[in-house]
Parts: sequence; structure tokens; C-alpha cells
Amino acid sequence: MSFEGNRMIKKTGQDENERLRRLIELDKATLPPDGGERFNRLIFSSSPYLLQHAENPVDWYQWGDEAFERARAEDKPIFLSIGYATCHWCHVMEHESFEEPEVGKVMNRLFVSIKVDREERPDIDEQYMTVARIMTGGGGWPLNILMTPDRQPFYCATYLPRTPRMGMPGITDILERLGEFWRDKREAVLQNCAAVLDALGKMNAPTAGEVADIGLMQDARRQLGEMYDPVWGGFGEAPKFPMPHYLMFLLREAAWSDDKGAVSMVGKTLDMIRAGGIFDQLGGGIHRYSVDRQWLVPHFEKMLYDQALLAIAALEAMQATGEGRFEELAREICDFVLRELTAPEGGFYSALDADTEGEEGLFYTWTPAEVVEVLGKAEGELFCRLFDVTEGGNFEGRSMLHLPVQLEDFCTREGISPELLRSDLSRWRDRLFATRDRRIRPLRDEKIVTSWNGLMIAAVAKGYAVLGDGRYREAAEKALRFVAGRLTAEAGGLLRSFHHGKTSVPAFLEDYAFLVWGTVELHQATLEEGYLVKSIRLARKMLDLFRSDGGGFYERKEGGDLPVRQMGAYDSVIPSGNSVAATVLVRLGRIAGDETLLESGEKVLAAFMGSAGRQPAAYLHLISALGLLRHDPVEVAISGNPASEEAQRLIAACHRVFIPALVLRRAGEGEQMPGDRPAAFVCAAGSCRPPVSGPGELVRLLEEVARKS
Repeated sequence: MSFEGNRMIKKTGQDENERLRRLIELDKATLPPDGGERFNRLIFSSSPYLLQHAENPVDWYQWGDEAFERARAEDKPIFLSIGYATCHWCHVMEHESFEEPEVGKVMNRLFVSIKVDREERPDIDEQYMTVARIMTGGGGWPLNILMTPDRQPFYCATYLPRTPRMGMPGITDILERLGEFWRDKREAVLQNCAAVLDALGKMNAPTAGEVADIGLMQDARRQLGEMYDPVWGGFGEAPKFPMPHYLMFLLREAAWSDDKGAVSMVGKTLDMIRAGGIFDQLGGGIHRYSVDRQWLVPHFEKMLYDQALLAIAALEAMQATGEGRFEELAREICDFVLRELTAPEGGFYSALDADTEGEEGLFYTWTPAEVVEVLGKAEGELFCRLFDVTEGGNFEGRSMLHLPVQLEDFCTREGISPELLRSDLSRWRDRLFATRDRRIRPLRDEKIVTSWNGLMIAAVAKGYAVLGDGRYREAAEKALRFVAGRLTAEAGGLLRSFHHGKTSVPAFLEDYAFLVWGTVELHQATLEEGYLVKSIRLARKMLDLFRSDGGGFYERKEGGDLPVRQMGAYDSVIPSGNSVAATVLVRLGRIAGDETLLESGEKVLAAFMGSAGRQPAAYLHLISALGLLRHDPVEVAISGNPASEEAQRLIAACHRVFIPALVLRRAGEGEQMPGDRPAAFVCAAGSCRPPVSGPGELVRLLEEVARKS
């Protein structure tokens, strides 16, 4: 079959899950190394994103020596394209350009082309995304880089249109000009490369600083106050990301300084997200970001890391405020993940796509007629008024469900009972969800990434601790067993990702740091000794593999294949590996009474404090770790058998109060009650209180301690 035939099948096929499954299950033993007539080399990849491009007429390579050796031998530049399986604009560029035979001919004539899945190789993505920021001031996916056979970049762009559009030339014109530039102006190319690499090296050099002053927390708080949107919640203008670690930082700042304004910012943001189109009003879970200021129209991917971090933020908001609506939000997110992003063996899948049937958001949007067909005329029209489903729609002629007014205000306007509406709403959602579930579903990226699983383990472990729902503990423990069984090499080191029986490269810093976050949360939720032992073992392995002479961590172990070895603590939409590493080392050091781990965490902080001081809001998770280090811990020792019902009630009581520096441990020999009855021994601010054995009494004591800490 020709590439042209493949392209037509792909365009008319409706279910991307089925297409990908066909490529995965294809017998590849009979194919030549280059994929033959039907495919290119990506057909042998384990990455869903690379497999999506296996039928392109572009002679794609995976990242590796073979591609670079060919580029050197033929004196061709590298065309590097980076994206991920559920990226909408990656799909657009593939369909418009990489599927086109004429584009393929130009690329194959002028370049050696490499495809990279950013989720399998975050180091490559981070390095060349930094290059994009240096060269253009921005970035995004798909990220397209031209570089020498020695991996030195000299041109970058994101989406490139097939034909001239909005003042931009078409991709083939751009590629022809770049080919001429490489051929005729080589000296200028190499000068450009040298300048970019010099800037990259400087950006990658952290600035150390003192860790004694926690005034950075107030500086960061002021910056967030300036960025905060008091009308719609969240931070900044469109596009607007949820940024859960901003919310976590504000909750910690509020706990340590009694900043009620910070708590209000968190509550407003979570409420507006929950009411907006960025939140899936039928199935739970959050989309990646909103293209507008008011959280209405999302970019429709659902990423695992977003679910994990927002669930943690909602759980901490519930601890801090006692408000049940935050519990509901956390449950809706966690239940979505358990239902739709959990593998049978226990690991958590990476994402759901934005597109179905070639259209973004089609799976999630509705027309009034579709709603009425399911619910009937009277109830359907009421639902449409509640969720703003209109004939004109709010997204390409269809409607993204959202709640423009609060339920109580809607009930007043409609003259109906709030209790009756809530009952009806549950029934309506169930019926519409069942109908939606019969639609062609978005592609599910079933790649299981270690770092993101660490985040989700932390989220559901915390969900068990705060909510007492045994399903969440079971999910956390099952996912951890999956990592131990499928994402751990024979030598004991972690691997980055797993997909349909195949693993990828050795793990990176964030894989270790995020997984330790998960195992620490499991230990603090259960006090099972095995999770503490695992946390310490992983933390020490992380120190062995990634620690630099300056105290910070490199992103990957020595011997990488990139121009610059990276080390940074700048947070993006998720916290950086260094900031999470600092946090878990401080927590572990205190839980285990291990000064070596505690000092290692302090050294990570010191390595980046100068950088954080210049731009505090970009290092919020790191600054939170600084606050954790500089505030006295609240230590609670639980005596007796931690698996007993009485001890479990005491552990649960500890998690009903938001105390950022809480340290739970098993009681020592000198901390026991007569008859080995479970009790809690609370120490804070340099003094220890008499033991308590009732959960209610313990909560009251912790609330008192929290006010004074």
C-alpha cells in the first residue's frame, strides 16, 4: 500500500483508539528496518505519539545514533519535531503537513527527520523548549527544531501551516529556505548555534543563595496577588492554566501567616474552575487549560498530572477550610482517574486526547436537541438553561457545559427547590454521561509514566488520608506495585515509562522525586513501615544518580546525549524535579529522623535560592520547601498497632487539619499507653502535650497547635 492510500484511510477512519491498536498489534517481524512501503521507522516505536506518525511519508527516525550518523555522512541538518499523543496542534500539523507526500519529499531531500515524544524524553523536550524561549521568547507543541548533526540548534518554530496563512509562509517554502541557508551560509549557521548554546549554558546555571530568610514567601505571595484575577479566579489572562501548585503555596502561606486573603484566592479559583467548561461537568476531571479568562472553553486534553495536582490542592483546601465542596471536587477528579485512566494492572494512563473524529472537543459538547432527546423536553430545557446549552453554542456551534450562575441563584430564578434540583441533577448527569459514553471516544494514551504515577499515587493516598475512602488507598498501593513490577530495572533503578509491554529509557530526576512524594504520602496515610523504607531507598538512589557538586540535582544521570546537562528548579505547569526533591528530602529527613536527608534537602534549596530571589513566583514549590524547612514541625507519634481500628482513627484525625509541617510517625518505646492502647503524642513549638486517645480530642489539640505554629 502506498503512503497516499494510508493517508486516505487515516482521514476517513473515525476511531483513533482503534487505529493505534491496529498499529500496536501489527506483526512487525516481517517489516524491513525502515518500515518498508507502508510505514516509516516509527512503526517499531513503543510510543503512542511516534506510532501516530508511522504512516507518514516522512522518513522519520527515533532519537538515536543512527539518525545523527546519517546526517553527518550526508551533511544534512536534523529536523527535530517534538510533541505528544494527545496534543491537538500536533494532530493539526500532522494532518496538514506530515501526511502530505509533497511535504515528505522536501523533508526527505533536505533533512534527516527525528520524532520525539516529550513524555518519554522530557530531557530533550526541556532542552529544546529552552532553546525556543531563547530564540523566540515563547514555545509550545509541536516544537520543531533545525540543528546540526552535532545537536546544535539554529532554528525553531511551533506549528507551521501547510500553505501561506496570516503572513506566514507555507512549510515547504520555509524548509526550502532553511535548506539554502544550511548549504550557502554555513558559517552564519554555526555562529548562530554558538550563540544559542552560550545562552543555554548561562540559563542552565543556577544561582545559589542563603536559606535562612523566609521572606521569599511574602515576596512570592505579593507577586501572586498582583497576578490574581479577582473576577474569575486564577492567575493572569488567557490562556489560563489551573496551576495547582500556586494554590498549594497559598495554602501554606496562609497556614504560616494567617493570611485569610490567600485562602480566599484559593477558594475562588477552585470554585470558578469547578463551574467552568475547563471542568468536565458530566464525567469529572479537568481539561488542560482554558483558552479564555473565564474558564469557559478549554483546550480539551485531560492530562494525568493535572488531575493529580488539582486533586491534592482541593484536598488541602478542604483540610484548611472544612468546606465540603472541595471534598466533592477532589472526589470527582479521583473517581474520573479511577474510572478512565487506570490500567487493569494498576498503573495510571497518561492522558485523553482533545480530538475525536478529527474535531477538537466533539466528545464533550452538546446541542439543545441532543440534550432534549435524552432528558425529554421539560427537563432537557431546564438542564440547558442551567448549563448554558444554546442553539448558537459557545464552541464552534455546540455548547461546552458550564455553570454560569450558582445553583442557589438558579433555583431562585427558576422558582424550584435546591434539594430537588440536586437530586434531578445527579440523575440527569448519569443519563447524559451514559449517552456520551456511547460516542466515539477520544484517544487514550495508555503510556504509563513513572513521574506522573508518583503524583497520582500521592493524590489518591492523600485522598484516603483525608476522606477515608478505601478505594483510594487500594488504587495508590496497586499503582505502586505496578511501578515496582513493570517500571523497575533488574539493578533496582526506575524506568521512565511503560506501554503495551515495552519500557523506555532510565528514569529522570522527576520520576524519582515524584514517586517519593507518592510513597511518603502513603506512609503518612497508613504509617506502614514498608512505605517509609521504600521512600528512603528511592531518595538515596536519587541522590546517588543526580546530585551535583553544588547541591542541586541534574535532570538525568551522567552520560546524556544533549549539548548541555540540565539542572533547574523553575516550575512550569507542574513543579520542577528539584523543588519536589527538596520537599521530599526535608519531609523524609524529619519523618525518619535522618539528618543526612534533611541536610541534602537544604543543599538543594541553597543551590537555587539566588535564582528564586530574582523571580519568586517562578519557584513557588521550592519556596514552599523553604517554608517547610524553616518552620518547626508538628510531630505526632501514634502508639500501638498502626493497622488497628483505633490507631487508624487517630491517623485519620491528624489529616482533618491542614498542617503543612505535620510529621506522623510510629511511637517509640517511651511513648506507650498502659495495655498498648493506641494514643497520639503531639509535640510542637518545643513542647510535648499529654497523650490523647480520642480522635475528636486529637483534632481539637491539632487545631490549637496549628493556630500557634
